[in-house]
Amino acid sequence: MAAPDTRHLTPVIVGPTGVGKTAVAVALASLTPITVISADARQVYRGLDIGTAKPDRATLARVPHRGLDLVTPGESYSAGRFARDAAAWIAEVRATGVARQIVVVGGTGLYVRAIADGLFREPPFDPARREQLRQWSESLEAGDLARWAGRLDPNFPGGGRQRAARAIEVALLTGHALSWWQREARESGMLRPWYIHLTMPREVLHRRLAARVDEMLRAGLVQEVQRQLAAGVAPDAPGLDGIGYREVVAMLEGDLPESALSQAILVSTRRYAKRQETWFRNQLRGDEGRGKGDGVWMLDATESPDMLAAKILGRWHTLPPSLVPRPGL
Repeated sequence: MAAPDTRHLTPVIVGPTGVGKTAVAVALASLTPITVISADARQVYRGLDIGTAKPDRATLARVPHRGLDLVTPGESYSAGRFARDAAAWIAEVRATGVARQIVVVGGTGLYVRAIADGLFREPPFDPARREQLRQWSESLEAGDLARWAGRLDPNFPGGGRQRAARAIEVALLTGHALSWWQREARESGMLRPWYIHLTMPREVLHRRLAARVDEMLRAGLVQEVQRQLAAGVAPDAPGLDGIGYREVVAMLEGDLPESALSQAILVSTRRYAKRQETWFRNQLRGDEGRGKGDGVWMLDATESPDMLAAKILGRWHTLPPSLVPRPGL
């Protein structure tokens, strides 16, 4: 029989893009001291602020964040690297001796899994075959690469070229899909998650996403991409291959009419939000029922961030002291 997990719970706020995760975390910070760890694969890129919906400077001055602005566009950043970095952030927060609760916030499922549940134990890969696959994957268009990843791993959640190439590599070199390894060969995570899954009716989310896309374009998303291209970042480089950025690149290269830009971004964003929602509903269920407070709490995000934060804090205070740190969140 496995030994009981005696670690305190750590809130992990998840949900699709646009549902309001950051706003809820900020509202929570007004009620109790927290440090946010961003589990978002797009917010790691410096200079890509508008299209990734990073918190603004005023917010960052009030609420400590980790996981933002880690690499330059064009540089690859993996879930494994995120896990190593997150371990250092967690140790840093805990070493301060300040009663500040860590709260993980993000929509990148693999990053959430890396920090909460652990990554899989990767088998050794043949270097020559790995290089052959790398060259082959680089020769494919992004859409073809994603389709191959979906064929080889039916649970592939989508993403940029890097994630698709990774899914293909693992499936072909090991004989098992990446999702299989993540499920069957996971190592223990660095914290004990209490998942707070923000959700809302699809039509409400779609309205929010439409308003968000319009606001990003008004705020200068096109100019943000132009600055990166002018600095020498390749149009298909990691960072610029994300939703919103790749559509702007296509427009700037003449492959997409400017009049169709907003709708193209919105369609891609809606599809991504649907994949995220499916992933969180399916992949986080295995944590339910481990004990009072564990598992997944589905929370209707149509209420205001302040009301949601108050609900989270209220529920936290009802949990047994053996599961939650005192004092604090």
